[in-house]
Amino acid sequence: MPRFPFRFDPVFRGPLLALGVTPASAHVDVDDEELRVRFGPWSLVTPRSNIVTASAQGPHRWWRAVGPRLSLSDGGVTFGTNADATTCVELREPVQGLEPLGVLRHPNISLSVEDVDRLAALLRR
Repeated sequence: MPRFPFRFDPVFRGPLLALGVTPASAHVDVDDEELRVRFGPWSLVTPRSNIVTASAQGPHRWWRAVGPRLSLSDGGVTFGTNADATTCVELREPVQGLEPLGVLRHPNISLSVEDVDRLAALLRR
């Protein structure tokens, strides 16, 4: 199963550590059935069949791209460790991710993994 670690910008390591997000606790796993995201205390799982498409995007403004973030414009979730690049995953059905009750559901996921192009290509298959 491919594992994609997050790429941490050294500037943001301290604030992310305060949230419990470290290189050991932040990664994306992909297999034939599911996409699984772990971002410190946050996690998200969705079937591969729920993925419409994925693309590499960026650069981004740091205040919109770093940390666990809710997009106020479209309700998407970002799990970010740098502002340079993300893999944006568009979903058929929104999923829970930021809060444990599932009240917030996200139509897309942005992930700042080390190899955004490879993750996007894998999820498009």
